[in-house]
Amino acid sequence: MDVKIKKGDTVEVISGRADDKGKRGEIIKVVPAEKTVVVQGINMRTKHQRQVQSQGRTVKPGKVRYEAPVDISNVMLVCPKCGKPARVSLLRTDDKTRRVCKNCNEQIDE
Repeated sequence: MDVKIKKGDTVEVISGRADDKGKRGEIIKVVPAEKTVVVQGINMRTKHQRQVQSQGRTVKPGKVRYEAPVDISNVMLVCPKCGKPARVSLLRTDDKTRRVCKNCNEQIDE
């Protein structure tokens, strides 16, 4: 599967938990094999970390907040030109593949 979302893109959550729906954030990580993305500030989870000592360093105990992965079908790329969530098509030329917004027909990649 060709992933049309890349690290650093701004996306909007279109489905999922009610408190995350409609929020926008930047992609931190894309995992194409699992079809998931990690979005900054979205799908926040709390992990209770116990004190661990390894390789001479000590990890402090406490609650750690982190972003959990979201399925790639639950987010939609926000076009930088028109500012709306948009479907993306691929435009293949001689040597490059560029992404194109379906709303305004502008190229997303420069």
